[in-house]
Amino acid sequence: MSFTAAEVAYIRSQRLARVATVAADGQPDVVPVGFEFDGAHFYIGGFDPARTRRTRNIQAGNEKVALVIDDLASADPWSPRFLRVYGTAELVERDTPFGRQPILKITPAVSWSANLQGRPMAEVRGSGPYRTVHEAQKGEEA
Repeated sequence: MSFTAAEVAYIRSQRLARVATVAADGQPDVVPVGFEFDGAHFYIGGFDPARTRRTRNIQAGNEKVALVIDDLASADPWSPRFLRVYGTAELVERDTPFGRQPILKITPAVSWSANLQGRPMAEVRGSGPYRTVHEAQKGEEA
């Protein structure tokens, strides 16, 4: 499956996300990042991405990542919304404004989205997030 039209519209309306990777010693690392989205994959570069902890974590073989895109549609009334992605990352070479660089290409496996319309929490409480399986997990069927 792929992202819904509402999810794609929300993703494209946002500029920042948070990506989490895991170091060789098991320490999670989360950092705010800018991203690109081609309709299927997320790409994360930045200034000198070859020197980032996230790149080193992927190079060390820890390819599992989590990505969160979220914001507040309103603080009064409280109206948070989000899209969370679990997936795998690989390093791909791309031309950037800083030259050819290794950037993260994230392939979604499972995602959850909630309240993308930005309604007040009192109206959406109990509705739960919408879950999508994007690809079959190793040894599992979608």
